[in-house]
Amino acid sequence: MTMNLFHQFASPYFYGVPLVIVAMLVPWLFILTPSNSWITCRNISIQAWFFKTLPKQILQPLNTPGHKWAFLITALMIFLLSMNILGLFPNTFTPTTQLSMNLGLAIPMWLSTVIIGVRQQFTASTGHLLPEGTPTVLIPALILIETTSLFIRPLALGVRLTANLTAGHLLIHLISMAIEAMLSTSLIVSSILFMTLMLLTILEIAVAMIQAYVFVLLLSLYLQENT
Repeated sequence: MTMNLFHQFASPYFYGVPLVIVAMLVPWLFILTPSNSWITCRNISIQAWFFKTLPKQILQPLNTPGHKWAFLITALMIFLLSMNILGLFPNTFTPTTQLSMNLGLAIPMWLSTVIIGVRQQFTASTGHLLPEGTPTVLIPALILIETTSLFIRPLALGVRLTANLTAGHLLIHLISMAIEAMLSTSLIVSSILFMTLMLLTILEIAVAMIQAYVFVLLLSLYLQENT
């Protein structure tokens, strides 16, 4: 049972081709091509509104040099959001439940913000490692603590996204198995579990959106400290 429970998080293969690659490419197919017409369809209008609103909300607190990240931040948000939501469909694979992939996104992004800070404002970036007015006795300990917290940031980004999505998928899978087991014995209990499953699915859709936004928002906060 344990193997069947966690089997959903293993990357499937089709004729030797890992389907995780397909799962990462499919979300981009849902992006509509912009139109130059005066009157466009509703879907294109909503997509254009989203592309304009998201960078404003996330990058508004940043300095002007940080606005260069608008395209990258928007693309990352769409990538995570679409993969998280598509992974809730039956018989699909969610790449963002893999810690290796999430760390592969978090570490380069975080490292880029650190490198930008060191290059553009070395004093201010290194000044975060030692708060002003620190007693001399506490300087080595605080530098060690702040350095550790700095290097743990990408790990926190990846683990947060992985843990939240994995927990939700496990709960959905467990309740589905419970419904299947109770269907032949108690119709009332099965109905209650089915309603619980529907509510949990709605909650997981919200979690998929929120976690994609939190990932990008924390990345923008790291960028704010270094621009």
